[in-house]
Amino acid sequence: MLVLITYDVCTQDAAGKTRLRKVAKECVNYGQRVQNSVFECILDASQLLLLKDRLISLIDENQDSLRFYYLGNNYKTKVEHFGSKAAYEAEGVLMI
Repeated sequence: MLVLITYDVCTQDAAGKTRLRKVAKECVNYGQRVQNSVFECILDASQLLLLKDRLISLIDENQDSLRFYYLGNNYKTKVEHFGSKAAYEAEGVLMI
């Protein structure tokens, strides 16, 4: 299923900057960055649970925000892209 993950991490101190890097690095392991703090991830149920647990453990829930948007398996009709960066095929080949 396609899951859109967004986050806002408070970076007013060094600990926040560290959290931000860790959250971004974890998201890169599972999906494609489409905006600074927005990732599109194709995940199965177990991957989703692992990623969600990991991200929640990384953030400070008193200062940071983390959102998951579940677009499901039929996401192609739910996503439109306009603008300079070309859309990518989420389920296509990532490396040649």
